[in-house]
Amino acid sequence: MHGVPGSVVRARADERVVVWVMGGAFFASGFAALLYQVIWQRMLGLFAGSDAVTAALVVGAFLLGLGLGSLVAGLVADRMAPRRAALAFALIEAGIAGFALLSRPFLYDLVVERLGPLLTGRWEVFGICFAGLLVPTFLMGLSLPVLAKAVVARIETAASRIGLLYGVNTLGAAAGTLIGGFLIVGAIGFEASLQLGAVLNLLAGAAALAVRSRLPDTPAPAAAVRADVPAAQRGALGLPAWTLLVFLSGFLIVALEILWVRVLGIAGQGSAYAFPLILGVFLVADAAGMLYGARWVQRIADVRRAFILLQAWAGLSAAATLLALWLLYPWPPFAAVMGMDSFRTTLPALGWLALLSVVLIGAPAFLLGMSFPVVQRAVQRDMASVGFRVGIVQLGNIIGNAAGSLVCGLVLLHLLGTSGTAAALLGLALAMLAWWLWRLAREGRRDTPAFALAAAMLAAIAVFPGNTAWWARIHAVEDGQRALVAEDRSGVAVLRLKDGAGPMFITGHTQSRVPFWPHHVLLGALGPAIHPAPREVMVVGVGSGGTPYAAGWNPETRNVRAIELIQPVYRVIRDYAALYPDSAPAWLARDPRFELAVGDGRREIFVSNRRWDVVEADAILPQTSHSGMLYSVEFLRLVRDHLKPDGLFVQWAPTRRVVESFVSVFPHAVLLRPLSVLVGSKSAIPWDREAVLARLDSPAFRAWAARAQVNPAEFAQMFADPPVVWTPDTPRLGGEVNTDLFPRDEYYLNNEVVWPTGTWH
Repeated sequence: MHGVPGSVVRARADERVVVWVMGGAFFASGFAALLYQVIWQRMLGLFAGSDAVTAALVVGAFLLGLGLGSLVAGLVADRMAPRRAALAFALIEAGIAGFALLSRPFLYDLVVERLGPLLTGRWEVFGICFAGLLVPTFLMGLSLPVLAKAVVARIETAASRIGLLYGVNTLGAAAGTLIGGFLIVGAIGFEASLQLGAVLNLLAGAAALAVRSRLPDTPAPAAAVRADVPAAQRGALGLPAWTLLVFLSGFLIVALEILWVRVLGIAGQGSAYAFPLILGVFLVADAAGMLYGARWVQRIADVRRAFILLQAWAGLSAAATLLALWLLYPWPPFAAVMGMDSFRTTLPALGWLALLSVVLIGAPAFLLGMSFPVVQRAVQRDMASVGFRVGIVQLGNIIGNAAGSLVCGLVLLHLLGTSGTAAALLGLALAMLAWWLWRLAREGRRDTPAFALAAAMLAAIAVFPGNTAWWARIHAVEDGQRALVAEDRSGVAVLRLKDGAGPMFITGHTQSRVPFWPHHVLLGALGPAIHPAPREVMVVGVGSGGTPYAAGWNPETRNVRAIELIQPVYRVIRDYAALYPDSAPAWLARDPRFELAVGDGRREIFVSNRRWDVVEADAILPQTSHSGMLYSVEFLRLVRDHLKPDGLFVQWAPTRRVVESFVSVFPHAVLLRPLSVLVGSKSAIPWDREAVLARLDSPAFRAWAARAQVNPAEFAQMFADPPVVWTPDTPRLGGEVNTDLFPRDEYYLNNEVVWPTGTWH
């Protein structure tokens, strides 16, 4: 260290300490942020509904708050001395922690419980979601520019330091997604998880305060030394152009994320662990790319070429791995575990899903993550504008993220399907590469490797299969079989037929078929067979149509309103009806008594003023993400309050907790076994097994069942065991229940799921 003043040595040592401590603080902040995002979106989903449009509005509101925070931080951060910036970061973290602690009474008790029934329009929903998330997301958007101002001491290290910080923050987000999704949320519930996140924010703020004294207390001078800029790019692209490129890159990465969630979510049957697994792998790969790029960026000769080629290689690798998955799916060893006919929420299946996620997501997310420090290398020029440039570039990235989420999730998947969307996103990356080649041609230069890459991208677009061929192969449609395929923003429905019969797959699940399964017909027929005058009936969940069709058998019934979240289900039913006009699905599609509506069943009941004679829930598997919204005690109370005085609620009872939740809400309840179906009411239930069987053997029902190719004689064995009956005087065991803020059955790896057997009182 000869010739180096001691003050410089101490300053460099202080720099290292600050970077390590602030990096740890930003890791904790990222961990907490992803816990919050998952839980806040879940809370607001109870208000806005869980359909694709309202879910996208919630995401848009979240990102808009982040973007506003980034914009404001970019305008004010450079006025701060590093020491003051560290204090600001600590206050930001404290503010986020405070909101997290208040989010239960604010987002759930006020927004969901009180405002939910009053506001129904899409823009009203967006406005409430935006207002509800504005404070914490605005604060989160402030954090990176402010922290960059505190940590960057020399302009020559700006790109590396900022890339390192953002990479560590993203790595923390990945840890929050994986550890939170697999361990924390399922073990302690949403509210306690929010409290844990608040502790992490407070620790992050305390860490910033601990190293504050090591930072300068004067801002960088406006005439600071300019960065070394390679001659090839000097003056070539300004901050506005780079912000536009970052917008396109942000669009591409989040649009690909939406696409991966669609494909891998179906492969993982949309379990509560599938989404955090997919998102966690994405964030790990993205963070790894940022961290590697923070070291690699100093060796780049031309940042423009590096950035464009990263986008192109990311697009090509994403398309190539999707094609490889399509080719792999029918392979027998793979299909035995991950085939669409199998149950794919076991640990081995989750292991396969993790491997698939790494293969599909790893390379493109890593390459796109490398883009962030490359851009910082391009735009950082002097110490006096570090915060502004970080904020503006981050704003462009966030707006691109929001646009990618909305355009891909609501437009591209809706119009082009999965296959067409994959080709379109590869086309976007190709367009960016074509722009670069055009720019080089104007300068009289050539880039042969880039031309070869463009040719490979064109070839990939040309060979990509159509959407029907894509989903038919993944759903194991073989020679001699026929696939009816429909896809839009809400999901995918595939009916695999042979001789007019076969299973229907809805977003990865096969819970129905044509002709209908007898137990679905019984579930639909039961309420109108027990109720003396079932004039108004509502069915939550349509599937292939067995439950709502059976709910209309009683001549007394004037109206059956069926609610289905996945709109393509109706398109497949109509296509089947066109092929088989005398079938039960065809009758369902044309009988004017049936209202076939699209939407969130819980939200439908929530905002409706209607009262029902019978409500039936042909609900999804309890292991499915968001299934807790249809099994919680809060949902059951909602149904109870929208029944007429003698109204009945009929629900499948797949777990012991579902039964405990049900009987904690309904004063009168009957559990029919071995099928395991619950009937609940505010009034005494006129249950008479023989009378119900006689009604289901009447000429009216027999004609109805014949059209569905179901024999009513099969029903007697489905509730042959003695029923369990609860009245207001029957003691409840008080076991574990599912709630909106702790859907235990949904997190089945953390909470054992038990079939409802044994004694109840």
